[in-house]
Amino acid sequence: MNSEKIKTIIQSSLKWIFICVLIGFLSGSASAILLVALEWAAQYRGQHNWIIWLLPIGGLLIGLGYHYYGKEAVKGNNLLLEEYETPKKRIPLVMAPLVLIGTLITHLFGGSAGREGTAVQMGGAIADQFTGLFKLDNSERKTLIILGISAGFASIFGTPLAGALFALEVLYFSKINYKSIVLSFLVAFIAYYTVEFWEVKHTHYSIPIVPTFTLTVLLWIILISILFGLAAMLFSRSTHFWGTLFSKTIKYPPLRPFIGGILFASVMYFIGTTKYLGLGVPIIVESFSNPSEYYDFLLKILFTGFTLGAGFKGGEVTPLFFIGATLGSALSIFVPLPIALLAGMGFVAVFSGATHTPIACTIMGMELFGIESGLFIGLSCFIAYLASGPVGIYHSQIVKGPKHLLYQKFKRRRLDNF
Repeated sequence: MNSEKIKTIIQSSLKWIFICVLIGFLSGSASAILLVALEWAAQYRGQHNWIIWLLPIGGLLIGLGYHYYGKEAVKGNNLLLEEYETPKKRIPLVMAPLVLIGTLITHLFGGSAGREGTAVQMGGAIADQFTGLFKLDNSERKTLIILGISAGFASIFGTPLAGALFALEVLYFSKINYKSIVLSFLVAFIAYYTVEFWEVKHTHYSIPIVPTFTLTVLLWIILISILFGLAAMLFSRSTHFWGTLFSKTIKYPPLRPFIGGILFASVMYFIGTTKYLGLGVPIIVESFSNPSEYYDFLLKILFTGFTLGAGFKGGEVTPLFFIGATLGSALSIFVPLPIALLAGMGFVAVFSGATHTPIACTIMGMELFGIESGLFIGLSCFIAYLASGPVGIYHSQIVKGPKHLLYQKFKRRRLDNF
């Protein structure tokens, strides 16, 4: 290898390390701001329950903002997936502030949504701005999108390994080069430590008791994991159903979250509980020690699907955690396994089924709950992944691997909208 080639490799490596530092720090800082803002919003809403009646106004503001300033950005995570698959034009930077403000409004006024989508969209929008700055081609731009997704996911959940793998797996491994794999891990850790630098804390969970693995235990894992997969499929279909219904019945987009906000606030008033508002993290934490109600996961599916389908902003992943954890917790009444283990398995397995990312979800489970439960977590994630059907929460995701082979008779390439 001649000296000129070595020099080129060194320059390229330094360039990408510098890009990773920039994306990791900016995305991690954005996630830190989001985490602090959502914590404030949850506390304020908890002390002023009347504020939910402002949800329609908040919805109208979100709708107007996207209608007039973010017509491309309204696609959310699907825009990132589309631009990775078929690069057309740069992801607008306005996506970052729009989704941040929209998510804060949604949570402040009581909408049922998550935060992963927000962090990933901010990360993707920030990352793609470096395309022009560094004069990158389409192949290199794909690497930027991976870095943005990785940084956003890793920083918002405090799981750098899962964040790096999620970015690679959700975009399907077959079209990803080795450079992107290394850089995805690098940027994930930079983003993660950026949140640590700002001294913003993540929620901690634990599975204190892990039973001996036996054939009987395996049979129980298979049964409950199929239920987790079906719950994931129900959530995905629910979200798509409400989105389609609102788009068909209300032609002017800003009115969709306005009308949806009126209906949502009215229902919350009549059922008389706030447990399904926002992220629902306190309910998730409680599910690890006390059995949840059998209907908790169903109502979270309904309310989150409605909230996102109406046009409010946020993510799907934390609601998926809520759905899986409360379903697993409720099953503890019948299933002879520790309640924390069941809640933890559901936590990541439903997520796995809804996003077609069993590897990332398995690693996430071990990062959050400890490696001791890894076998239980891994089996549950892969079984739920296979049982959840071809539909997922991302319209534009292309599914490869075992699930593609299993369901290819239904659709040859794209497994969206099935």
